[in-house]
Amino acid sequence: MKIALIGYGKMGKAIEEIAIKNGHEIVLKISSQNISDFNIENLQQADVAIEFTNPHSAVDNLNKCFDANIPVVCGSTGWLDQWQEIENYCTEKNGTLLFASNFSVGVNIFFELNKKLAMLMSNRPEYNISIEEIHHTQKKDAPSGTAITLADGILNNNHNKEKWVLGETANNAELSITSKRIDPAPGTHIINYNSSIDSIEIKHTAHNRIGFASGAVLAAEFIARQESGIYSFYDILKP
Repeated sequence: MKIALIGYGKMGKAIEEIAIKNGHEIVLKISSQNISDFNIENLQQADVAIEFTNPHSAVDNLNKCFDANIPVVCGSTGWLDQWQEIENYCTEKNGTLLFASNFSVGVNIFFELNKKLAMLMSNRPEYNISIEEIHHTQKKDAPSGTAITLADGILNNNHNKEKWVLGETANNAELSITSKRIDPAPGTHIINYNSSIDSIEIKHTAHNRIGFASGAVLAAEFIARQESGIYSFYDILKP
């Protein structure tokens, strides 16, 4: 499989290493140093693109992949306020997109555990729910996309919370997300249910970027075989 890497920072380099080990070829590497090479002609040399950049460029990057009729895996976060625009343009162009806020297989299993726990605790208002996430200081968005996905999983399955907020809150209807930036920290997410009697906690800690990179390559292998449409990481995991 021929892969275009849109974003060639630490994550892009980790993805490159895993992809090559899996027998794939990197035919295009785009960074801020060679942005002029990011054009439709070069994109069309690839079978699939993997996009890991930043919230400010992700939407334009995805649209260019749709224009080139190249399936794209996107791991950039912080741009989901423009999701409807992307969904509409992907459909209009008959494109193929797989977006995930986190490409670790372990985190995506954690997402499902989070939903199940939120459902089980829905009739237990005595437990206050909170989220804590810890990342390296170079991470540009807060809360993390993973934390937002976890928050959505709670809000959709537990009627005790109405919305999430960044920081501490005294409002019982608000789900607090605390974001910490500490080096080195590839990523830790903690869901806490706390009452006066006891606490329940589930936690995922990433030890390095290998899990994220492996999952991104797995996602690229998956969508390269799919019909056009919009997919999530759960489509890879589901039985």
